Amino acid sequence: MSNILVNTIKDTGNNTLLSSDGSGSVTLGSGFPQNTPSFFVKLSSNQSIPNNTATKVTFDTEVFDTDSAFASNKFTVPTGKGGKYFIGYGLNCAGLDDTESIQAYIYKNGSNVNYGFAGQFSPATNQEIKFTSFAILDLSASDYIELYVQHFEGANMDMNSSNTFLTGYKLIGA
Repeated sequence: MSNILVNTIKDTGNNTLLSSDGSGSVTLGSGFPQNTPSFFVKLSSNQSIPNNTATKVTFDTEVFDTDSAFASNKFTVPTGKGGKYFIGYGLNCAGLDDTESIQAYIYKNGSNVNYGFAGQFSPATNQEIKFTSFAILDLSASDYIELYVQHFEGANMDMNSSNTFLTGYKLIGA
């Protein structure tokens, strides 16, 4: 039995293609395609949403942001990183009654490009609605993405911090 042991594989230009730290962690060199930029943001506390008004969700916690491209509650495509992107979100809304509904919109450069809808059809009061949606969008450098929510509860409604998030990443090979 033979083993070849290396910790770095390089090309003829001495560029690192692959490296290992010796404990099983492998790092791909910059020449390999990666699903970046990528980000995942969420609410750390509830956000009050007024009735019948499209309101931007103010994400205040970055779980990760590989290219520091999420700021001021929006993701902006960095220079040289245009392409197709997966953008997804999850919402957790409380205080809906009867046949009230909530809608969510992914905005690109200030305009709605995706529509999500959830309806509450229960005779009970103060119900919670949770839903997720996603879109595949063509984005160019400096395009920006925001999430808006609108409801028809009749009074203010809370967007709960648990399970309310926005995420996205560049697709490779698409």
